[in-house]
Amino acid sequence: MKFMVNNALNDNDNLIPQPKSRFLRIKCLNCGAEQIVFGCATVEVRCFVCDKQLVQSTGGKARILTKISDVLS
Repeated sequence: MKFMVNNALNDNDNLIPQPKSRFLRIKCLNCGAEQIVFGCATVEVRCFVCDKQLVQSTGGKARILTKISDVLS
């Protein structure tokens, strides 16, 4: 009986979908400026300070070309 209860609890956890995309805090390797970008960005993202390309769009998840400082939930 305990086995069935544990499975029921695990099934309920999966009923609420979690997003696969996140916001990321990235840091420019040239000047050290930080920006917050979407992990599935559809446009090219450039640094506000030095204009270096930081994120490249791939049609799905974005390709991050710099260091990720933090993943925001």
